[in-house]
Amino acid sequence: MTLTRPRLAAQALSLAWLVVCITVPLAARGSDKILFEKRSPYATVYVTEEADGLRTLRFERFGARQSVVKLGDPDHLELPYARTIPLGLAFVDQPQSALVIGLGGGTIPGFLRKHHPRMKIDVVDIDPVVVEVAKSYFGFREDELMHAYVDDGRRFVEQAQARYDLIFLDGFGTDSVPPHLTTREFLAAVKNILTSRGVVVGNLWGRDVNRLYDSMVKTYRTVYEDIRVIDVVGSGNKILIASNAKNPLSHQEIVRRTEALSQRLRFRYDLVDVANRNLRPPGIDGEKGKLLLDTEVSSGKP
Repeated sequence: MTLTRPRLAAQALSLAWLVVCITVPLAARGSDKILFEKRSPYATVYVTEEADGLRTLRFERFGARQSVVKLGDPDHLELPYARTIPLGLAFVDQPQSALVIGLGGGTIPGFLRKHHPRMKIDVVDIDPVVVEVAKSYFGFREDELMHAYVDDGRRFVEQAQARYDLIFLDGFGTDSVPPHLTTREFLAAVKNILTSRGVVVGNLWGRDVNRLYDSMVKTYRTVYEDIRVIDVVGSGNKILIASNAKNPLSHQEIVRRTEALSQRLRFRYDLVDVANRNLRPPGIDGEKGKLLLDTEVSSGKP
């Protein structure tokens, strides 16, 4: 995250980035092999492969790891935040449909397809080159129930006719969530296409590397009735799970559901411990934030 600060603060922020950011390490390993490089309308897209076969998507040569995929193994979730995302499945009994904003290397839709072969999945990414490399280098495949759309995520949401049980907001630019995907108006549009039992799973960077974290959480809290936060261990991410449930699930019920889900789908990672230890109400998160509105984001005020 690029922030304008005095030099010493900038140095401290750089150290914090190295410790907590999802993209550790920023520099590619010396053993990385560049498989693909192409300038898109939005970034320079790189695909690299490490000696252990893991493939990584970046929007700059030494930039953030947007996705890491082990070909042929959709259960392999390399990045810490990705290992917590499936917790959203515990909130919805037998979900039938999902919308994923932000394709990346196809980690989330690939995982969903593996465990829900009859789920309707729509995936949206604004960058045509990202969709190209997801198919060519990361094993992403469309099928009769899973489709990828090259479109702005907000425009897709505002024009959508379908409703979804699960909506994953994982759209990132080179260093942050695009501003027009953070506002109250956008989140309200997402709410409009959510089923009555559905949940929104939003991927944010925490306040250590994101000056707008509290404002983003505050904006979620003004739109949705129930908010839970997952503190992602080993990264700077916070995952928000939002719904309009009139009778929100208790923490104990979520843990019970997570345990049953993990046993049934044989998850490789310990989601039960995440639900037990790292899932919480928002507490003070968002209290000092500022409501993000279209008019202010477009004018650059936040």
